[in-house]
Amino acid sequence: MSEQRVRVGGRKQEVPVSRAVEHTAWPRLKDAVERIRPWQSSDGSINFAADGAPERAAAEAAVREVTEAVRELSPLLPHDATYHEALVKDLQRWAEGGFEVPDFLDALLAFQPAADRRDGLQHLVVFPMYTQNGNPDRNLEAVVLRMVWPEWLSELERTRYDNPLFCGIAFEDFTAGYDTNSAVLFPETIAVREAPERFSWGGIFCDREAARFRKVTEAAVDILGIELPEDIARMVEDQERCEKAFVLWDMVHDRTHSHGDLPFDPFMIKQRQPFWMYGLEELRCDLTAFKEAVKLESEGNEHGRDVQYAVLFDRMFRFPVSGDRNRNYDGLGGQLLFAYLHKHDVIRWTDNELRIDWERAPQVTNQLCSEIEDLYRAGIDRPKLVHWFKAYELVSTYLAPHPGSKWAKGPDALDMTQPPRKLVDDVLTDEFPLSMLYEALAKKLSTVIAATKGIRADRSDRVAA
Repeated sequence: MSEQRVRVGGRKQEVPVSRAVEHTAWPRLKDAVERIRPWQSSDGSINFAADGAPERAAAEAAVREVTEAVRELSPLLPHDATYHEALVKDLQRWAEGGFEVPDFLDALLAFQPAADRRDGLQHLVVFPMYTQNGNPDRNLEAVVLRMVWPEWLSELERTRYDNPLFCGIAFEDFTAGYDTNSAVLFPETIAVREAPERFSWGGIFCDREAARFRKVTEAAVDILGIELPEDIARMVEDQERCEKAFVLWDMVHDRTHSHGDLPFDPFMIKQRQPFWMYGLEELRCDLTAFKEAVKLESEGNEHGRDVQYAVLFDRMFRFPVSGDRNRNYDGLGGQLLFAYLHKHDVIRWTDNELRIDWERAPQVTNQLCSEIEDLYRAGIDRPKLVHWFKAYELVSTYLAPHPGSKWAKGPDALDMTQPPRKLVDDVLTDEFPLSMLYEALAKKLSTVIAATKGIRADRSDRVAA
């Protein structure tokens, strides 16, 4: 806890401040960052010769305001002292170097949030970065966040789902790069001179994910006429309960990228592959979280059932109709899950209502997970192209390919003298178009989904304690 002078009853006195965003330095820091952002080019540099560019002295003054505010806020966050010292030096070096392409490697290496995941622990984070699913440019951003690491989650991670780099996090406040669809804080998005040998943390904002899930699910349930079981209806109404489901889902999903029978680099880094391969990988990780949630529910864990329906509803209702259709691999995974459950009679669209067989849903969803796992296991013994075609076969069993697709016609329709990465050019941007049902749903949900941009969960928007 820190103290600052504020006017109370006509005089100044010391009052305690426990949240960084309540300190008077935070709005000053935020304002300075917001002034700097529009001056930056896409690579993070400032071109003082460009139209509308500031005087260099103005940029230097804004950076000084940022560093002064960081110094004022840092005592509130003693666990980040080393990072804040490195951050101030990186900011000063950027200014002294003429605001060229920023390099914040030293600050990045000093920031180690996964080393201390105490529940509620706050962090003040300032970096030049792009925000995934948000702003593609490396602008300066500032965010105050808190760790979401309750004891029950810590125990599951320690005893069952080891994931020492994962950070469940929630927003306190943020600059414009997060007034977007971004719900992650990843080190690889930060501007540095060279990538570290390995990244040591990754954070996902479970509060934004939960708030977005609730808004879209409520609308989809109403549009599709779904009758929710009473306990799931209560979950959708409860922000805190949904946050708990998402932080558990995210933790298991994240570790799954490096677990299982993997025929390739689990994160597919520096690999050019057809987008359905990325879609299957993301879906595999989600369905593994679902499978583990089924086990947890059977053992009496109160969060197991919530995770199952968070996965089902977010995957089926939001993913397919979010974003554009340019190789939308997350959308593809949601389409596949819906089609699989429909083909196996778990969901039925009848009389303009979506009916769900709640009893069979866990078993059949786990069955799809097993089919993907079998594909991966067999892929270890297959050449790359054969594996890609087998994956295409799995997806196209349940989703109709575009009628103009070369890949749908098989190897004879492709120039097999080309290396595999060149054949990716023959993949259509929308290789598996939306079904007629999803086209209609997309139109009805578009306004709701657009309204979730920059969504944040108010601290009072919670039912459970």
